[in-house]
Amino acid sequence: MDPQNRVPQEKTAMHSLVVLAHPEPRSFNGRLARAARETLEAGGYTTRLLDLYGEGFDPREAPEHYPARRDPGRFSAMSAQRRAAETGRLPPDVARAIGWLEQSDLVVFQCPLWWFSLPAMLKGWLDRVFAYGAVYDSRMRYDRGRFRGRRALVSITTGGPAASHGPDGRQGDLDLLLWPLHFSLHYVGFSVLPPWRSFAVEGGRFGADPEAHRRHLAACEAGLRRHLAGLDALQPLPFNGWDDWDAEGRLKSGAPSHGPFMRHLPETAASG
Repeated sequence: MDPQNRVPQEKTAMHSLVVLAHPEPRSFNGRLARAARETLEAGGYTTRLLDLYGEGFDPREAPEHYPARRDPGRFSAMSAQRRAAETGRLPPDVARAIGWLEQSDLVVFQCPLWWFSLPAMLKGWLDRVFAYGAVYDSRMRYDRGRFRGRRALVSITTGGPAASHGPDGRQGDLDLLLWPLHFSLHYVGFSVLPPWRSFAVEGGRFGADPEAHRRHLAACEAGLRRHLAGLDALQPLPFNGWDDWDAEGRLKSGAPSHGPFMRHLPETAASG
């Protein structure tokens, strides 16, 4: 067939989910979440903004979420999640969130760094939504995870300046602090893109110059927009997969090590 006479095929619609974990919708995190949605929609994505605090999500994994447990007298989160997944009785908020993740080609997480970790709301969302039997099991993990083929990206804000979050900074290396979240996303199959970091958003370093602070926040927002507009040029962060581990779950001798959280042990010196 003459290529000029071919019927053009409709481009597959792209879907994205922006997950906001901040208690104040008018905060800078809220502003960045809205900027992410606008940028993705301008790039052709159909985008949902999920405000975890705004929707009243319960981050506690608890017995009351699973009334049909096999053993009502004892609560095991993993057992309850698996039974609910097998019987089609996942809590409605969890089932809905899993459906949104399944539908999304890209998921953006927007949150602040609190006490060198995630806000409890986002951690609890992961605890409940990444449900055993539904999102992962003993085989459906890592590069065989449920969400393989989908991408995830973290946009995080800090109070301290960039230098204090470097490898030698007093706040600790932000790349290492983000590793548990990034690895959790890899664990369920996502390709994890490099994060966007907005440093020094609290404004203390600007002293009595509110205009300088406003310019700084505007620059952070503009940077996030550029980061998202250039998604296709970003290379996923490297993580190990099933073929890299031996039967005991340790790195094989020839497998790559991608960071200090999963590395080869030095050879033990032979005793003389």
